[in-house]
Amino acid sequence: MKKHFFILALFACLCAAVFGTVPVGAAQSAEAEASGDVAIYAAGAVSAESDAASESLAPGCKAVYLCDWRSGTPVYKRNESAHLPIASMCKIMTMLLCFEAQDAGRISADEEIAVSERAAGMGGSQVFLEAGATYSVHDLLESICIASANDSCVAMAERLCGSERAFAQKMNERARELGMTDTNFVNCTGLPAGGQYCCARDVALMLGELLRHEEYFGYSRTWMDEMHHPEGRVTEMANTNKLLRSYVGCDGGKTGYTSEAGYCIAATAVRGDMRALSVVIGAPDSKARFAGAGELFDYIFANYTSRAVLDDAVLSSPCEVIGGKAKLVAVRPERASYLFCAADDTDAVDCVIELQPARAPIAAGDVLGRAVIYKNGVEADCVALLANEDVARSGYFDSLRDLAQNWNY
Repeated sequence: MKKHFFILALFACLCAAVFGTVPVGAAQSAEAEASGDVAIYAAGAVSAESDAASESLAPGCKAVYLCDWRSGTPVYKRNESAHLPIASMCKIMTMLLCFEAQDAGRISADEEIAVSERAAGMGGSQVFLEAGATYSVHDLLESICIASANDSCVAMAERLCGSERAFAQKMNERARELGMTDTNFVNCTGLPAGGQYCCARDVALMLGELLRHEEYFGYSRTWMDEMHHPEGRVTEMANTNKLLRSYVGCDGGKTGYTSEAGYCIAATAVRGDMRALSVVIGAPDSKARFAGAGELFDYIFANYTSRAVLDDAVLSSPCEVIGGKAKLVAVRPERASYLFCAADDTDAVDCVIELQPARAPIAAGDVLGRAVIYKNGVEADCVALLANEDVARSGYFDSLRDLAQNWNY
């Protein structure tokens, strides 16, 4: 491997010296071997970037990243690990922590939160919250998602952690848990701050996690709404994600802009069974930001697909029960299974159901077996098979009944 890399690197240097250019294949091969950076499909190893797409998507942007949401497989990336300011895309993590707190029961959508002087005085994009007034969690989250409201972000941060500084620490803790190794948060808004940075790959990671919260889409798909203030004022809110109107299938995302970060967007779009994520950092203007994200979506939807292999419905073949009041129990997959692959992929895919007789008592949700997905004979996915219902253990009289029913006269 090292010898091969040395030869490629030497060849690239000679070409650069003689012709002033480096062959794309040689440069990419040398870089891939040096870094070990190879994208893995859900169904096998593939190149992260197509030669046809190399450097042609979202031109003029500081960093871009495109991936399949379900498998996390990247299909196009450029400067994806560079430490860069991402402006209001930091609010993706803010929203994620808020939804997770809601799921954990720490807050509820109808809870009223008092707004501090500091929160109300935040600059930048805002909905002009009234200091000392109370607003529902629902309204604050909606204003963050639609209008990118800095004041609402700080109000939520103070409610959850007592201060924005403590909340930023929680943001960093969650980032580490998600594998965001090139990120450091200093505030919850994305306003310029020393030491705050992220990268395109990490933005995709946190957006992908946010999309696991279905309630998020209730906000992200909203184009326009109003924030009603206690004293009677009304603030009109328009969604900053213009792809909601201009790109078919786009139903979520977060924009960002500061003079330091440039124009940014992290967006998601769905076509058929495939959901994609695109991230653009540092576009030269707003039009280039949305155009770049749209180009990325066009590329993945034209060249890749998500093949449905197993749905989450009850299987036609039940599982045998030993010592139960019922002899059979219905079984369902824990989740559906999809294989992300090239659109023209024709490789053989098989689904093998592995079930052994289960001994009662059985509770709904118990793991009874597994479904193994193979592509070209190689395991590509494994899904647990769960009991769809309870089965009680048979008693003495059940045994007598079975004996009587099976008695041969």
